[in-house]
Amino acid sequence: MAGEYLTTKQVQELLKVDRTTVYRMMKDGRLTGVRIGQQWRFSSDGVMAMLSEKKESVTVAVIADVLPMHCIQVIQDVFADIAQVGSLTADSNGEPLTEVSNCAGFCSMMLGTESGRKACIGSWKRLAEGKEKHPEFFKCHAGLRYARGRIEVGGELTAILVSGQFYGTPPDPDEQDVRVEALSREHNLDKSKLSEAIKKINVVDEHRRQQIADWMEKVAHTFEQIACERADLMDRLRNIAALTKLETNQD
Repeated sequence: MAGEYLTTKQVQELLKVDRTTVYRMMKDGRLTGVRIGQQWRFSSDGVMAMLSEKKESVTVAVIADVLPMHCIQVIQDVFADIAQVGSLTADSNGEPLTEVSNCAGFCSMMLGTESGRKACIGSWKRLAEGKEKHPEFFKCHAGLRYARGRIEVGGELTAILVSGQFYGTPPDPDEQDVRVEALSREHNLDKSKLSEAIKKINVVDEHRRQQIADWMEKVAHTFEQIACERADLMDRLRNIAALTKLETNQD
């Protein structure tokens, strides 16, 4: 395709935009077009470069424009209360987009330090990098179980719903003491308080974990639908604005 010229329809299909937007892109210099007879043709190199840029920026654009965090937070809060888990929504790099819902005291202590927060974000980032479609529970840096639901828009991973803050099986007391000792030193936390907090972490059996995973998947899908519907609405509004501007310029 490199070095070739594309029709307006081909550009529309590749960039997922309408004809008016294609001409607007040409007018503002984002696309290079040449007139061949009565038809416009566009450089395939320029279109592919724009397509690449569009893919790279999709996460930032979607998060900023189409994921209404005030709405996401409310749904997430309700889900966390019903499922009795800690939950948050993060971007594909593990950076939190919402406040943690139903946060356990142990996790609040970890998130209250800069190093602890970085360690948690690192765990969430690893969850985002996983290729499995259905939520699966893994151990975080502190030994607790977490899973994530994928939130995709336009086939691209945009954000994740992270849920967990529990044990899969009862922890060995000696191993737990060793873990608390290491975490308290690493993150400069009071060992006795951390030890008391970790004793309150729930143990969730396999059947319940599977139920939580199914719920997570449904909630993440709901977030996808909200994002896609808002993205479609915003595209329509932009097209209306572009048409209005075009009509004004013609007058």
